[in-house]
Amino acid sequence: MNTKIASLLLFSILLCNCASRKIKDVAYLKSADTKTAMQPALNVFEPKNSKAAKNPVMIFVHGGYWTEGDKNTYGFLGRNFAKSDVVTVIAGYTLSPNANYDSMAKEIAQAVNWTVKNIEKYKGDPEQIYVMGHSAGGHLIALIATNPKYLENKNVLKGVILNDAAGLDMKTYLDKNPPTSEHHYDVTWTKDPANWKDASPIYFMDESMPPFLIYVGEKTYNSIISQNEAFVAKLKTYQPDIEPIFLNKKHVPMMSQFIFPWNKRYDEILQFITSDK
Repeated sequence: MNTKIASLLLFSILLCNCASRKIKDVAYLKSADTKTAMQPALNVFEPKNSKAAKNPVMIFVHGGYWTEGDKNTYGFLGRNFAKSDVVTVIAGYTLSPNANYDSMAKEIAQAVNWTVKNIEKYKGDPEQIYVMGHSAGGHLIALIATNPKYLENKNVLKGVILNDAAGLDMKTYLDKNPPTSEHHYDVTWTKDPANWKDASPIYFMDESMPPFLIYVGEKTYNSIISQNEAFVAKLKTYQPDIEPIFLNKKHVPMMSQFIFPWNKRYDEILQFITSDK
């Protein structure tokens, strides 16, 4: 990284820090399916300079094969959104092998419920809640936005942003590639094919879904490309205008691009949010 780029990056971080207040490690679970000593928490990034009493809210869920990742890695996303007057919640969740897909999705649903009930304390509008996820996080937010078992009222979600989402059709994938101990897939998905379908957002799509904004990397994993293609094809039945945005990137850069507050994706997401009003 040359000196000019490093200076710009440092300046953008300092600028975004001044524009937001971070509230760390907020407990959000009322109940847990897991027996881990440490329960997941969330971080909130509140806009400091917003003149509005209530601002749009973004809940972000990280990826990492459902086995790794840390909410604290993604402070840049919270700071960058807060700079644009979007209250941001970065949710942690219990990872495999201490949880399976169902437990993880239940936790993310509880993070949404916590946000609805508490986000006004941080200048957030509980009627403008959006969810965003990368990779495994994309799977989890798509699952709670489609499978009716997770949220009592899916209407609390005003939009879903999938960033190179994995796991949109785990049944088809696992039928061909049965789960093994690699990445703890035998725990995450179990060995019961009925659960593979239950874990797959593509089988629960209907007219009650919130609007989707979908990013796919042109150089990402083949399974992600094919599953997003199938998901979008079915989504068009309910949201005929949906068109995924393809980017000339691999899987990890699909997320790391958000480090830079001037990245075009922020403008697209903000437009997606404001177009719903």
